[in-house]
Amino acid sequence: MTTMHTQTSPPNKVSRLLLIAITGLCMAIGLHYAMAQTLAVEAALSTLHVPTGLNIERFSDVSALGAPRMLALDRQGRLLVSLSDTGRIVRLNAQGDAEVIAQGLNAPHGMVLLGEDLLVAEQTGVVKLPKQGDGWGAPQPFIRNLPSGGHSLKTLKLSPDGYLFINVGSSCNVCVEDNPTRATLLRYTLDGRPAGALLTVGRHAQSAIWARGLRNSQSVAWHPQSGEMFATNNGADNRSGQKNGVIDDDLPPEHLNKIEAGQHYGWPYCWGDPAQPGQLMQDPNSVGETAVCQQAQAPALLLPAHSTPIGITFLDQSRLPDDLKQDAIVALHGSWNRKQPSGYALLRVQFRNQQPVASVPFIEGWLQGKQAWGRPVDVIVGADGWLYVSDDLTGWIYRIRSL
Repeated sequence: MTTMHTQTSPPNKVSRLLLIAITGLCMAIGLHYAMAQTLAVEAALSTLHVPTGLNIERFSDVSALGAPRMLALDRQGRLLVSLSDTGRIVRLNAQGDAEVIAQGLNAPHGMVLLGEDLLVAEQTGVVKLPKQGDGWGAPQPFIRNLPSGGHSLKTLKLSPDGYLFINVGSSCNVCVEDNPTRATLLRYTLDGRPAGALLTVGRHAQSAIWARGLRNSQSVAWHPQSGEMFATNNGADNRSGQKNGVIDDDLPPEHLNKIEAGQHYGWPYCWGDPAQPGQLMQDPNSVGETAVCQQAQAPALLLPAHSTPIGITFLDQSRLPDDLKQDAIVALHGSWNRKQPSGYALLRVQFRNQQPVASVPFIEGWLQGKQAWGRPVDVIVGADGWLYVSDDLTGWIYRIRSL
């Protein structure tokens, strides 16, 4: 058999120079783009007001995969991030690189590790992703038939005494719900059985309702010493302090509630009274039964109206300065219907004798005038002791640490 050899002429000098020029131009454009991106990030971060001695940086950018919402840690201390809008969960390595570990989920939000498995709260229930290698397998039903629509995103948390808590937001702004599980916090056992505050016997099914009258409590945390449960709560929109009065942008205030079994927290009839902290006032345009506001539980602390508090975490396990370690950080996602927007910040909730006594700004600057360039969602202390924050507007995960 005869083998044919074809000789290829080497590129001429002009071709080689052109190739070198094009390659150099591409590298220059790429370098310029990377530099421009870095400068843009640094310019954005420079607008934030950060406490002396601390630094905030962009740890990761997951915007190409979705908008980051809730945060959790895996057994190796790697950060897990839910991307509700694209149905994904990603895991970040130590350099902030993202790996998709689950997709095709129904608006995943809260996440909890249960043994080696991962529980994920979807719009209509909770699914379990069984451990599989260095990740998790296909989702399996765990808790079913939770109501969706309205405030549909569900946050899932594991309590120190071994129960699962799920928020179910209201279906509306202000209304009397037909479904008793709306505007509640629900409690379940670790095998997914309802374990509400009211023990039922006989043929009646056990309820999962732990607390009621919570329009939308998107996150909870337990005080590290007392074990008491605290929950952020988003109040109603477009309210007035007078019957058929004009809308008051400062009503109602948002709440930080101390959650106790079986308590009702006021919605849709009442909210925390700014003039009398520790008491509830009647919504004059949504009146319930007589003395309903006197019987409901008042908030532990009032937060800025319509600032949309979501994530909350205590700092006792952080490496941040000692004067912060008895306090908590709350992420304010920001308002949508105020003439002067509020929120778009991190708030420090100061605790004394294990109770919240005041809130003060921690990091501000995502809101510039009436325009916001970032919206904090969740906060968590990482395995390295630093504070991590998700932002579903920029698609970034921030890291806050000491200088």
